[in-house]
Amino acid sequence: MSNDTITLQAEARTTFGKGAARQIRRAHKIPAVMYGHGAEPIHITLVGHDAMMALKNPNALLTIVLDGDEQLALAKDVQRDPIKPVIEHIDLVIVRKGEKVTVDVNVHVEGEAAPETIVNLDHSSLQLEVLATNIPESVTVSVEGVEAGTQILAGAVELPEGATLVTDPEALVVNVTQQISEEALEAELAEAEADAGIEHEESDQEAAEGEAAEGAAAEGDEATSEDA
Repeated sequence: MSNDTITLQAEARTTFGKGAARQIRRAHKIPAVMYGHGAEPIHITLVGHDAMMALKNPNALLTIVLDGDEQLALAKDVQRDPIKPVIEHIDLVIVRKGEKVTVDVNVHVEGEAAPETIVNLDHSSLQLEVLATNIPESVTVSVEGVEAGTQILAGAVELPEGATLVTDPEALVVNVTQQISEEALEAELAEAEADAGIEHEESDQEAAEGEAAEGAAAEGDEATSEDA
């Protein structure tokens, strides 16, 4: 965990509406709003590149500097362009030192499970309550040597000091299963398709192989007849 904050310079926003927002983005800046603790929403703009770099970690603790005043904040909602790698708007929630916040923290799986197993990550993140100034980047789950059939629940995940689990402790985080062979997989697929009434058209190769097999069988019958 880290107490470091990322400082972002902000400017007060005085123009509003879609046209104004487009103009802000054309200037390589991002419109944003800060709110929380009963304060009136504060509309600002942030330097686009700096904000995008800072928000590579979605739980980054930010120090927003506006007119010389500093305010701690977390990104509550980040609206991104569906096509371009551009942030369109950021909602920031004001936080204070010593205050606890609820955040989604990524789950990192490390180690090698037992041979011929598959490790499935059912929950890629856990919701934790932590100090705003001490948010972990991730939590780690070790699967070193774990056998097939092992299930690791949220309540069994080791949390950083001071963190409280908000996610249901019975939620399945990691499920280790037996690796299935290619033959067994094909058999299961064929059985499922048969149950569903799915029929495949015979491919040219399969038809040719079938004809060759029939021809060989016919030749065998003829040879038997001649011998008789």
